Amino acid sequence: MGSCDALLNLLQRLSRHAVIAECYKAVTEHQGDTGSLVRLYRDCMDKIESCLWTDDFDSGNFACYQQAFREMETLQEQSSQEQRHHFVIVIPVADRPQHLRSCLQSVLDLCEKFYYGGKDAQGFRYIQVLIADDSQQLDNIQQHRKLARQYRRQGLATEYFGVEEQLAAIDQVSPASRKELQSVLGHTNTETFYHKGASITRNIAYLKLAQQAEAQPNSLFYFIDSDQTFQQPLNVDGKEQRVYGINYFYQLDRIFSEQHPHMLTGKVVGDPPVSPAVMAGKFLEDVLYFLHEMAGLSPDADCDFHVDELHTGDDASYHDMAELFGFGGDARPFRFVCSCNDRHSHVATFSDFAERLSHFFDGEHPTRKSWYRYGAARQLVSARTVYTGNYIFDVRSLKYFIPFAGQKLRMAGPVLGRIVKAELGDAFVSANLPMLHSRTIEQTGQSEFRPGIERGHERIDLSGEYERQFYGDVMLFSIEVLIDQGFPHLLPDQGLIAEVVETTRKKMLSLYRQRLQQINAYLQRLQVFFEQEDHWWHGRDDLVQEREKFEKFIDNIQLNYGVDARGMQAILANSEERSHDIVNAITGYARDRLAWQAALQQVKDL
Repeated sequence: MGSCDALLNLLQRLSRHAVIAECYKAVTEHQGDTGSLVRLYRDCMDKIESCLWTDDFDSGNFACYQQAFREMETLQEQSSQEQRHHFVIVIPVADRPQHLRSCLQSVLDLCEKFYYGGKDAQGFRYIQVLIADDSQQLDNIQQHRKLARQYRRQGLATEYFGVEEQLAAIDQVSPASRKELQSVLGHTNTETFYHKGASITRNIAYLKLAQQAEAQPNSLFYFIDSDQTFQQPLNVDGKEQRVYGINYFYQLDRIFSEQHPHMLTGKVVGDPPVSPAVMAGKFLEDVLYFLHEMAGLSPDADCDFHVDELHTGDDASYHDMAELFGFGGDARPFRFVCSCNDRHSHVATFSDFAERLSHFFDGEHPTRKSWYRYGAARQLVSARTVYTGNYIFDVRSLKYFIPFAGQKLRMAGPVLGRIVKAELGDAFVSANLPMLHSRTIEQTGQSEFRPGIERGHERIDLSGEYERQFYGDVMLFSIEVLIDQGFPHLLPDQGLIAEVVETTRKKMLSLYRQRLQQINAYLQRLQVFFEQEDHWWHGRDDLVQEREKFEKFIDNIQLNYGVDARGMQAILANSEERSHDIVNAITGYARDRLAWQAALQQVKDL
């Protein structure tokens, strides 16, 4: 029998739990072969997992947990090797070298900490990474290529899939199919073959995966975003602690081996997965709450913004229209949790909050960050939304390309999810395997690249993203209505589709206008309260820059959500064209699917 020292050490650390004592006894008394010992490890790890997360935070326990998995992998190599899944991790990226570096480092960290499948002279045997690049800037393209080489040298099989490689993949499809698939694969003008959008980039990557699946039939295709990592953020005594506490590849291998879903989606924790276009109302509530609380405190007293007593929201607490997605929403404001270290006053807290205000426009929510909450990873529930930054599927689901990709709308994942749900039912599932989402770079407080955002010296224009969000909602809720009428199995005539889209557009326009009225009410209250000269943040020389940051924030909220909001202007200006394009896209979906099946077959036959 191989060494079980790491497992026994971990069991001793958690010995106060009765179920752990039983595991310790079973391991010390084990007399079977290595294969039965591996199975015992698995049983023990399931029990350890729940104790690990319900105990008080102890970084040493997580380190021992990782070591025990590495020990189990060593034993498994010694036993008869069962068939395990090979993972292809696809990372679409556009002009984000810093995000990409963090993401790749996290993949490597995960491999090294848990050792899924073991390692040979070439690197980790069962893990491959595909960087699908949609960048415009040559310097960023070169950095992305360099990162692929760097992590390949460190044992992570990393392949760069850039312009030339993507065009080569498309060229494997017949000219007739390429012409029919422009809404799926986009246009192939080499001079403008960048910023095609994440949906088109993912679809092009599917072509490569389809060909690879022939050589590696036991593959799982795992799509993540470049601004994510395989970590879990925990709120420990008001401070964030990040841990590698989930063995993602191990858990997913068991899920697909034992429960056999076709597609699985996780979620994200950390920064919200939605656009600032749908978060302004909730954030303004929290900004007002912060200022009201600050106004009643002594500026030089010790900070007490390190406990979030009101943070009881659900998964969509950041969303202004959470009820549209089945969430009740938390009506109370959320308290800001200060990030300052050491002893400090409320002046420092005020400064910390002022610094974070502009992060909102890059998609960060300074008051409604999501923390990891433990739930058994292999306890699956039926899903209806694909989180496109965290979904995984086997070869059977390559047929589910990202629909309507050419529209470049937001909400592509929920739209895909509704279609997949309609066809796969309970074979489309969700698991508690979230990715940590970080919208901004720590050094700058800004995202490296976000489509639909125009950033000037003083002003930030969200109108492009706002318009993409609105018509993404129109697409999503139109698809929901059509699915109730039999879509995609049955395709209504174009007149009925146009009627559904127009009805949905009018409904969404009414909701967006109501929300803008609410935002403007909050904005007026914020302006009045902030500018009251009797509040202590006025007249202090040490808060000049902080007041300017508040003023700039208010100005940019006014620009994007005020009476003459640019986002609403963009929605109305593009109304007829957008509606026409959405109707045509939905009408052509059946044709797209037939052409896609033909393209996949052509790629596989090569």
